[in-house]
Amino acid sequence: MFATQIIETTEKSWEASAACRRDGVSTALFFSEDLSEIAAAKRICAECPVMSQCLEEAIRNEEPWGVWGGQLFCNGKMLMVKRRRGRPPKHPRPEDQLPVIPIPEHLQDRVRIA
Repeated sequence: MFATQIIETTEKSWEASAACRRDGVSTALFFSEDLSEIAAAKRICAECPVMSQCLEEAIRNEEPWGVWGGQLFCNGKMLMVKRRRGRPPKHPRPEDQLPVIPIPEHLQDRVRIA
């Protein structure tokens, strides 16, 4: 059991370098339904040095929802587009446009997209 704990600690050591772990970054931002907060979370991920590891871990763990590795998950699948409730406007609001963060090539075949 001790060896397993050492392996898990080593594998998860990337988490300490994650941009979302910085002081002043709210975890709630990454699990919000608000489009502006989702966009803010994705911008934080875009500058994160361990974004790829985070996304890989989210895919492996089948995360049900939230922003992980710069991608938005809902019901265990990645959402490429998210919009406000109700009828879509004729002219999308600039604040509703989520940043597009490319999926690393080595993970593209493992992604489930909704």
